[in-house]
Order: sequence, then structure tokens, then C-alpha cells
Amino acid sequence: METFEKINVSGNRNKGKINSIKDNARRRSKSSFLSDYFLVITFTFAVFLLVWSHRFHHHDGLSTNHLEMKRIKESFISTSSTGKTTNKTRKIASTATNQHDHRLAGLKCDQWGGPSFDAAQEMVYWEDIPSDQNYLSPFHLKAATDGASELRIGQFLTFEPDGGGWNNIRMSMETLLAIAFNMGRTLVLPPHQKMYLLSKEEKKQRSEFSFEHFFHMQSISQEHIGFNVINMDEFLQLFLDGRFKHPGTGKPVFPPNNRTDWNSVAGPEKNILKDWLRESSKVLQWLPDDCMASFPRSNTAEAMEELENLEEAIFKEGIPNYEDYVGKPVPVDSSAKERLKENLAGRKKLCFYDTELQREPWIHFPVSHQGQYKARMLVHFYAFLFFADWKADLWTKRFVRDHVRYVDEIQCAAARVVHAIRTKHDSNFDTMHVRRGDFQYKNTRVSIDKIYTAISKHIHKNSTIYIATDERDKSFFAPLKKHYNILYLDDFLEDLGGINTNFYGMVDQLIASRGRTFFGCWFSTFTGYINRLRGYHADDHQTPGYEDGIIPSYYYTLEDRYDHMREFWPVKRAFYAREFPTSWRLIDTGVEEDIARPAT
Repeated sequence: METFEKINVSGNRNKGKINSIKDNARRRSKSSFLSDYFLVITFTFAVFLLVWSHRFHHHDGLSTNHLEMKRIKESFISTSSTGKTTNKTRKIASTATNQHDHRLAGLKCDQWGGPSFDAAQEMVYWEDIPSDQNYLSPFHLKAATDGASELRIGQFLTFEPDGGGWNNIRMSMETLLAIAFNMGRTLVLPPHQKMYLLSKEEKKQRSEFSFEHFFHMQSISQEHIGFNVINMDEFLQLFLDGRFKHPGTGKPVFPPNNRTDWNSVAGPEKNILKDWLRESSKVLQWLPDDCMASFPRSNTAEAMEELENLEEAIFKEGIPNYEDYVGKPVPVDSSAKERLKENLAGRKKLCFYDTELQREPWIHFPVSHQGQYKARMLVHFYAFLFFADWKADLWTKRFVRDHVRYVDEIQCAAARVVHAIRTKHDSNFDTMHVRRGDFQYKNTRVSIDKIYTAISKHIHKNSTIYIATDERDKSFFAPLKKHYNILYLDDFLEDLGGINTNFYGMVDQLIASRGRTFFGCWFSTFTGYINRLRGYHADDHQTPGYEDGIIPSYYYTLEDRYDHMREFWPVKRAFYAREFPTSWRLIDTGVEEDIARPAT
């Protein structure tokens, strides 16, 4: 039985990738004394103007200092006349990063009530790759070469959150975040709002959210030169002077009702902003079941023509069947043609980010189940985006792995529980996710006897099993207690401390990802994300089968999908039903020895 064993993560986490923890792990470009002095003067002056004007309002999670630093960065890029743009950008990004005291690399839980540094590292699957922080999309900073007027306006991407449960919301957000980065656009986060099943208000805790409450959005933006993010209030502030023009009429567009703060609105009032976003922008309705969002290797007419010719050639030859690739993945650095054939999943066209779209200052992605704006990004980012350049493909997968991870508070809560299980119950434990509740796929609601039959093939009797579940009646699992030591999140309330109870589902996922063997539910995006996290850990530690993306996970239902995670499967419809090895398999290819981890 191939399993995850407990690994001493405080030592060498990855024999093939991590060589040292040295002072030179941070290879950042250095500025001259005069450049640094000039930056300090400029930053101080900008902050003074900001305070004096009170133009922008502070919101928790995304500070005005952050927005101001991005403006300073952009002004340097546009006004300096010597040297390469990327070098100038790196210097400025390094300065902005130094203003922020939170680092995405590693995990320290001192301020969150533990556990120890060594115990916390078990949760860490993300890497710190300095060279990745300097990557720019070919379409980034287009305005800097097209004219100062466009620079002042900038380019933005807005979107509507998915209306389903948290993991559908997260999945859609990841996809749109990846699209925004590769379009070179600033991502605009939706206002704080109620999210389905995340509205518990006990003890006056937060029950309205945007994505900065779950992910370190500000840290991602400040640490990475190619990713900018602002909140909706900051975005709408830009419309007050009429600089944006309606894409149809060419007339100035102002905020709806001249209002910029749309946090906490609901019902018909919420629709006012939604309708305005749709009516005032260039709406994109790229449907994941119909096409792949495709990006050429460079921002040139020749590169776009290459991609168009590739599409034509493949469809002339005939669309391959995804089953042709089961157990036979193509190399991650294969030609664009071979990679596209593996990932098409029966789709018959590409959606191009062409020259016309590049000129649009503002693109909006709607979400609706019906009507004119019928669209839904119910797809994993890696199953929807295609890159002619394999390095851009792997970089995007690393970007999501290394940056778009749950905030430290959630990670540390999970680390405390995992540490408690290992020290108080069993150093090697197994995990399950049993989906019950309001799940629409009724054929997944199987009896406890069928669940036992499924798991008993790979989980030995008397083993400790941690079960993540939405089943409130725990007597459902009573038959399993005859064979196993069963644990739930409820058994570790003291270890959870005062964490927001709306975060319990995320904590459950992280704990379940650390099991030796895992059983989950087909169709569940909750199970799917657990498997992706397990894939990241497997690739990191190079466990048996990692070259093909194989992990020690199974499905207790559906029966014919029981061991699909034990073999390479390419992406296929329905994309949301599971996660696929292409998202974690060998994604550090080409990075060489540029992975580092901070000292304790």
C-alpha cells in the first residue's frame, strides 16, 4: 500500500528541490543609494497627499498604502527613460515588498496560538521561488508603451462570485485570478457580501466576506510584480472624474448612484451594482465547456497567428479523445500542439485574448444561470487556460500553488489539530470526506455499509480515521467505530481556539489533506480541493508515482471512479467533478535550484 508517511518537514522537505536555507535565498535586485533615497522621498510625499486628500477609504485586507505603492510603481515604469522595464519593475517591487511585514513563504503560527514552527511546517506545500516573483505576462504593462493616457486609466478585470458553495466560489475565483494575471490586468475584488453557507453570526463574528478574508491577496500583490489587486470601492473611486468611457456610447461612466461603497448590500440593492458592472464594461462570456481561454507566447501579431494556425491544424486532424491519454501523460514541456491535444477535453474552439480585447480598459465576467448573461466559471483554472508557452503554463500553476493558499489563521488552526492527532491519537492517520447535507447528486448518498466496504480495502482495522463531513447526525458513522478510531473536527474545539466558525470547512480540508490514505466523494469540489492539496504535497515529497501525478486517494462513491486518483487522467468534462494531476504534476520543471525556504 503506497501511502503518505509522516515526514520530518523541519529538515529537508524535498531532496530534489531544496538545497539550503541561506541568506542568499532572497535574490532580489538592489537599488543604488540615490534610487532608494528618491523612492523614500516619493513615497513619503505620496502618503502625505493621500492623507491630505482623503480620497480613498481604508478597508480591512486591502490598504490604501498598497494602492498608492502600485501607483508609484507604475509612475516609475512610465517615466524612466533608461534601462530595461523589467529591471526597473523589479527594483520598485522589491521596495514595495519591504513595506509589508507578512511573508507568504513558510508558516509561522506564534500569533495564532501555535503550533510550534516545526509542527506548522507539515501544512506547507507551497514553495518560495524568487525568480517566479519577477515573471510578467506578455500583456502586462501594455499601457506603458501605448501612451500615458492609457496608463492613467489602467486595465482592469471585474467579476461576479459564483452563487454556489464555498469551493465553487473559490474555484471560479482562482480561474478569474489566473485570467487577470495573464491578461496583465488589475483584479478587482467584489464587495464584502454574504456567501452561501458562510453566514454564521455567532459571537458577533464576521459573516460577510470578500476573498481577502480567505487568501493573502495584499501579500500576493505586494510580493509579485505582475499581480495587482484592488477592492471594488477603490475601483469605483476611479470613475468619479469621468475618465472611463462607456464601450458602446463613448460617454463618461460614473459609479452607480455616484456611490463607491457597496459592502454588505443585499437583495435588489445588490443588483444595482451588478447591473451597472454588466452595462458599463466589455462583458466576456467565455464558456469553459465550449472553449479554452488561450494566450499566445508573446504580445505580437505573429504569435497570435501561430496560435490561430495551431487551432486550425488540430481541428483539421480531428479532436483526440481524452481516453487516449489515460495513464499516458505528455511531458509538461511538450510542444503547444501536444499539450493542447491532451487538454482539449472535446472542446471545439479556442477563445483568444486578441488585440481587440487587449485594448479594452475594463473587462467583466458575469455569472448567471439564465438570460442574456448566462455563464458560469465552474471550471479549474488549469482546465480552462491554455498557453502556447509551456513555461507560462507551469508558472501559472505554481503561482496558484505558492500564493493562492488559505490565510495563516486557517492554516495554523489546521496545523494545531493535525499536531494533536499525531501526538495524542496516532502518528499516522487516515482521512475521509463524507458529503451528505444538501448535495444535489443523490447517487452519492450511499449507506455506511457501502462506505465501509470501500474503505476497508485500503484502511486497516483499528486505524485512526479523521472524517471531514457536513453530516450533523454522527450516529450515521457508528458502524465504523466498530473497526476504527473515528475523529471529527468537533473533537478538537479547544485546539481551534476562537477561529471564525465560518472557516471550519477550510480547516477540515487542510486536515484531511494530511491523511496517509484519503477517501472522498465524486462530484464534490470539497473533496476535489483536498486531492489537489495532496497532489501538491506528493509532488513536493516525490512520493511513489509522483511523476504521473498519482496520489494515495480513492472515492467511496461512485463505484466506477473508485481508483481514478491512482492513475493519470487528463482533464475532462465535467471539470468540477474532480481535480486533475496536471495541476500539480511536475510543475517545478524548469525552476532548477531556485527554491528556498526561510530560516526559523
